Amino acid sequence: MPEPRYTDAIALLKADHRSVEDLFEKFEATSGKSSKQKLARQICTELKVHTLIEEEIFYPAFRGKIEEDTLDEAYVEHDGAKVLINDIEAGSPEDDFYDAKVKVLSEEIEHHVHEEEMRGEGMFAQCRKTDVDLVALGEAMLARKQELMALAGSSGLPPAETRAVAAPAV
Repeated sequence: MPEPRYTDAIALLKADHRSVEDLFEKFEATSGKSSKQKLARQICTELKVHTLIEEEIFYPAFRGKIEEDTLDEAYVEHDGAKVLINDIEAGSPEDDFYDAKVKVLSEEIEHHVHEEEMRGEGMFAQCRKTDVDLVALGEAMLARKQELMALAGSSGLPPAETRAVAAPAV
């Protein structure tokens, strides 16, 4: 199946948002433990790839061009999600709080997406007002996304690494 075409970096990120929202809805509607685990792993993979392309390519392109607090909060929100992602990936539906962790992750992602997509003052609205070439940025992000998805399909992605928040001591 050919890769969908995106008009620019923001269109790519919004498509990712819709995809993961759909996966969360499927998770909520699923009762079988095997199906839940498969969906949860797919959600985690999609989110790990998404956060990587944002943190490696998208966010750095706008540092100094949009509100610093907006970017800083996005990194911290990613870190909160990464802690849950790693916990979900290490667990199984038989574990206590498994479904609750996926639900809380869904809520955190919903908040983060709202912050990015908010009309007028959200991150994406701020980014559109800059001189950054969103088409070229989208092409770079798509290439990296394809690379990461191929890695996820072959050997799997390593646990998500936090950036702004210290990982809990083990």
